Amino acid sequence: MNKNVSGDKKQYTAKQIQVLEGLEAVRKRPSMYIGSTSSRGLHHLVDEVVDNSIDEAMAGYCDKIEVIIHTDNSVTVIDNGRGIPVDIHSITNLPAVTTVFTKLHAGGKFGSGSYQVSGGLHGVGVSVVNALSEWLEVTISRNKKTYWQRFERGKPVSELKVIGRSTKSGTKITYYSDPQIFEDTTINFDIVAHRLKELAFLNAGVKIELTDEREADKSAVFKYDGGIVEFVKYLNKNRDVLFSKPFYISGKKDDIEVEIAIQYNTGYLENILSFANNINTEEGGTHLSGFKAALTKAINDYLKNDSIPDAKKFSIKGLEQGLSGNDVREGLAAVISVKLLNPQFEGQTKTKLGNSEVRGIVTSVVNEELSNFFIENPDTIQKILNKSISAYKAREAARRARELVRQKNGFGLGSLPGKLADCSERDPFHRELFIVEGDSAGGSAKQGRDRKFQAILPLRGKILNVEKARLHKILTNNEIRAIITASGLQVGDDNELDLSQLRYHKIIIMTDADVDGEHIKTLLLTLFYRYMRPLIEKGKIFIARPPLFKLSYGQKNEYFFSEEDMQKKIKELKGSYNVQRYKGLGEMNPIQLWDTTMNPETRVLKRVEMEDALEADEMFTILMGGKVEPRKEFIYQHSAEVLELDV
Repeated sequence: MNKNVSGDKKQYTAKQIQVLEGLEAVRKRPSMYIGSTSSRGLHHLVDEVVDNSIDEAMAGYCDKIEVIIHTDNSVTVIDNGRGIPVDIHSITNLPAVTTVFTKLHAGGKFGSGSYQVSGGLHGVGVSVVNALSEWLEVTISRNKKTYWQRFERGKPVSELKVIGRSTKSGTKITYYSDPQIFEDTTINFDIVAHRLKELAFLNAGVKIELTDEREADKSAVFKYDGGIVEFVKYLNKNRDVLFSKPFYISGKKDDIEVEIAIQYNTGYLENILSFANNINTEEGGTHLSGFKAALTKAINDYLKNDSIPDAKKFSIKGLEQGLSGNDVREGLAAVISVKLLNPQFEGQTKTKLGNSEVRGIVTSVVNEELSNFFIENPDTIQKILNKSISAYKAREAARRARELVRQKNGFGLGSLPGKLADCSERDPFHRELFIVEGDSAGGSAKQGRDRKFQAILPLRGKILNVEKARLHKILTNNEIRAIITASGLQVGDDNELDLSQLRYHKIIIMTDADVDGEHIKTLLLTLFYRYMRPLIEKGKIFIARPPLFKLSYGQKNEYFFSEEDMQKKIKELKGSYNVQRYKGLGEMNPIQLWDTTMNPETRVLKRVEMEDALEADEMFTILMGGKVEPRKEFIYQHSAEVLELDV
């Protein structure tokens, strides 16, 4: 297609090719290197600096790391490793430390001999941190001397200097994230703490200290001599376990190290965390698939072995083909950690391990170790088998329940829930579904909505707590069936959710701002997290924010979400006023509900995001799990933090 373009704009020559020198490309396109310039990207910088110290620990040269968040949100990371080299680099003719901080793909991870395995961005990390910092200072203790250099926005503003003598070795990096790059430079203590805890679990014996100078006495120390065995105990700390001591597997083949710890609990959900060179492989990969295959095979081999005492009593009709992977992983908590020289990452977020050779090595190590463990621990394997067979029976019941859901006289593939008030828009991307508490609020929402793109699904009462129920029970709950069918997704199948079938690209939870409303909200979030997690990961779930008060004065109406804000406004008024307090959504007429909570031009929606999967799992287990004491303790500690709750 020809366009009438005048002047140089129609030219495409060497003049139009922009060459970005050094770290300019990083500052020009930061999201290409750290994912985003939001909170996630900001905290990724901390991870990259810490990962350098962890690499020293994995190489055997460092056993202590300190992380300090300063009052101005600058961050210091100190380790007692060897210290970054300071001698002149043969290619750049600069000190090695200067090269590392100013050149992409420069570091010990690219050569041979410095690191057998490493995490981070494989040589990109620390230079990217430097590029995206307003300033960065590095202090190195090495060769009985202390060296120092300062950079600003990626460029050296001083030479590498000797500033003293030292009897120790190590590296200290202090940086301040550039406000020109990041939306907000405020470091979140909890996000940093969870990553450091994870790293301490994965690197047994390494002590990691975190200090927050913004608050007095706010600090944490992480050190786990038991490594991933303690990690699994942590995953199960709020659950009842089938056996007290996690089973630990380790092996090394072809320079690939494998560590696995497993322990079953009495719950119905699996919780498997996988890592490659300390990187959380959230999308799994070959190490995870190798483990799953080996676990299923080992348990089925034991089940079929007639020479094993009491094995016959597990013979059940329909099990001729063996237990499925889902059966044997019900209630399993496991941590898989592999360390290898050249990891290959793939997937949408580059967190899926792709090395094909890893699968076979993990399978081999697990098969050998599990077979011996089962023979030596018959009581433990019988508990696992009992649970797996119980899961098999429940899976068969769930399959029958799904068929009922799909039948035309229920909520079949071609049928939507009768109480769903659908919208006329055909494109799912422009459609949104409000899940509304109660028929009264549902009625107001149906009348007040924009019928073109807003659908309403009212709930009658509280849905089932999916944290304490098996899938077949979940799928027979009328309210949950309505939510699943309205969404268009197939939940409970062995395959991953197919989001291409999603009927709405915004699913909005709209409940009263009272105790019951918060409970319903938590039940719904538990359902989405446990069985429809990609909806959260892809940013499809939102929370509506209805007001608590309407303030009328003169000819105006204003709505407020807290009594504090309303009282501030009242103090400014000089005439008479009237306050209406909403006890629930049903007290609003359709126009008010539209104006305050549903109109895209005026409403406030909170997107549900998951910063830390480990923390999210822990929260849902505490709030919705079977143990009462952790829940009581959580409520006691955090009750004062609750906002916008009408009691």
